[in-house]
Amino acid sequence: MFLLLLVVISLGVFMSKPSGGSFAVVFNRPKVNIDMSVFSTDQFKNLLPLPEMQIQYNYTATDQNKKQKSGFIMSVSIDQAKADLEAIGLVVNDIKEAEIGRTNPFTPYYQKQ
Repeated sequence: MFLLLLVVISLGVFMSKPSGGSFAVVFNRPKVNIDMSVFSTDQFKNLLPLPEMQIQYNYTATDQNKKQKSGFIMSVSIDQAKADLEAIGLVVNDIKEAEIGRTNPFTPYYQKQ
């Protein structure tokens, strides 16, 4: 009996048509005013462009005393990095872009000892 009553109520609720009412428009046009006069101000015109993004390079080089040196250098290009190293008296043996980060994000940086 209870199951039959439950089925009748369910059918009455889910099969009935919605009552006729007024439907309001949900998506209204936003009231946003953009002030484009900002682009003609002196403050905007005097903005400096962002510098080029530097990349980290891993290098091995030989100094004037024929000693091997290795390390990292930041530069905008590999050619600029070579030029910077040669400017401080190093002969570049190998230079490549350093791999930053981890291949597996779930491995910890440090191991507990």
